[in-house]
Amino acid sequence: MTLSWISIVRLGFVQMALGAIVVLTTSTLNRLMVVELLLPAVLPGLLVALHYGIQITRPSWGFLSDKGGRRTLFIVGGMGVLGLGAWLAAAAIPVLEARFGAGLALSIFAYTLIGLGVGASGTSLLALLATATAPHRRAAAATITWLMMVFGIAVTAATVGAFLDPYSPARLIQIVGIVVLLAFGVTCLAVAGVERRVAVRPEPETASFREGFAQVWGERRARNFTLFVFLSMTAYFMQELILEPYAGLVFSFTPGQSTALSGAQNGGVFLGMLTVGIAATGLRIGSLRAWVVAGCVGSAAALAAIAGIGAAGINALVPAAVALGIFNGIFAVAAIGSMMGLAGEGRGRREGTRMGLWGAAQAIAAGFGGLLGAAIADLLRTQMTDASAFGTVFAAEALLFLVAAAMAARVLDAGRSAPAGQLVPGE
Repeated sequence: MTLSWISIVRLGFVQMALGAIVVLTTSTLNRLMVVELLLPAVLPGLLVALHYGIQITRPSWGFLSDKGGRRTLFIVGGMGVLGLGAWLAAAAIPVLEARFGAGLALSIFAYTLIGLGVGASGTSLLALLATATAPHRRAAAATITWLMMVFGIAVTAATVGAFLDPYSPARLIQIVGIVVLLAFGVTCLAVAGVERRVAVRPEPETASFREGFAQVWGERRARNFTLFVFLSMTAYFMQELILEPYAGLVFSFTPGQSTALSGAQNGGVFLGMLTVGIAATGLRIGSLRAWVVAGCVGSAAALAAIAGIGAAGINALVPAAVALGIFNGIFAVAAIGSMMGLAGEGRGRREGTRMGLWGAAQAIAAGFGGLLGAAIADLLRTQMTDASAFGTVFAAEALLFLVAAAMAARVLDAGRSAPAGQLVPGE
């Protein structure tokens, strides 16, 4: 048996829970460190890079999932570790203000747990989707689960932003605790019994992780797609750690307003993903490669606009951020749809290992991109105005997106990356 549409939606709730927790650590806590605590942006950049760097273990989680064992345990256990890490990261904010050394140590421990939790839960979830989803449903499954994740991110950011003003450390810790408990409860309910209903053939016990990984890396398409994922995700994540500080320093946004800005941006991501889901998998408009290229080019244009309005003093950050979110969403869901399709190509029963490889490339790129953006912004702010410094980083990110668009046109094959999520009549 393979996953039904209901089971796919249930697993989408796990992605939604993941997004709800992670957005707090990569946006809200980042802004509080930079603006309220007056710490250099490179500090939260290093912490986020740490949690992404730990996700280099994703291929091993995927390989374990290829063996067909304990996916549900990894998903639920990973979510628990992620939630604990997020709550400790919030608790570290007032400690950083009172005793920087102790707060830094607690933050490092918290972000380590976040990385382990995301790696174990997220990769095992993707492995279950890749191995138990019928081939013709994979792209649609990617669209559904990622739309739900972005919905969780957008709703959480907007809701937390509303409740966070007026800001206090106690209020922050309480809100994060509530989000974590809700996310963990949703995960437990969502995965209950799903794995038992699908037949996943385990990998023979004689195969080692090194052998399995070497087999996947030897596949040209898998290797080239890994390089594309790294480049495009570096561009995608360069703005993640600096957009909210940019809003606070250049446009004088409050903590609640900048968190709501993140919610509006991710609402745009949701709209972009929905557009591709309907057009590519439902109406068969355009190949996934064409949507990837369009998303990259549109993201570059939106970033150029964000840089320009800061330099010109035009208060139009919210619509520009929403536009960026829309094109980011178009790019992301088209790339994920291609990924889900490519995961089933090549040597059999290696879907989890491939998803883990691409997940590791994404995680490394996310950490590298976020840290690079924050570090360059910090460096340039010593030489020029805040608006010019941040604008230069956004312009560089736009250039990277254009390079990624050119690479996508070469790496992704128009015919083989065509929509694979079209519903079969009668299903």
